Amino acid sequence: MARLTKQFESDSTEWETPASVFSPLHQEFTFTLDVAADHNNAKCKSFLTAKDDALSLPWNGVCWLNPPYGRGLDKWMQKCASEQIRGVTIVALIPCRTNTNWFHDICIPNAEVRFVRGRPKFGDADQGLPWPLLILVFRGQKP
Repeated sequence: MARLTKQFESDSTEWETPASVFSPLHQEFTFTLDVAADHNNAKCKSFLTAKDDALSLPWNGVCWLNPPYGRGLDKWMQKCASEQIRGVTIVALIPCRTNTNWFHDICIPNAEVRFVRGRPKFGDADQGLPWPLLILVFRGQKP
């Protein structure tokens, strides 16, 4: 199968969450930890960077997750499901990949799915992303 060419490619898989997406969710959930950030784009006072390796550390509180949008989303979703069992609530903004095994095996049984309307602009982009986004809410379970 042919792959879409450079039209939809980027030099980075990490993008700062647009305020139009984050602010209403922060109002609803009051996030305490951003688990995939850097010093320039963190949405919470407490945050984990790539150097911290969030996938290997325990999370706590109410977490915001805008993971890198490249390969490896399945690992982030597995981490969300395992942290949910520990009582952590995670809200994730991800590309809508409803055709993947990990979406069906991890997200559908464990998370509330909210589709994002429109095409939010990330960073200083002229246009919004060319693919749909969704919000996943993994509500922490009482241990």
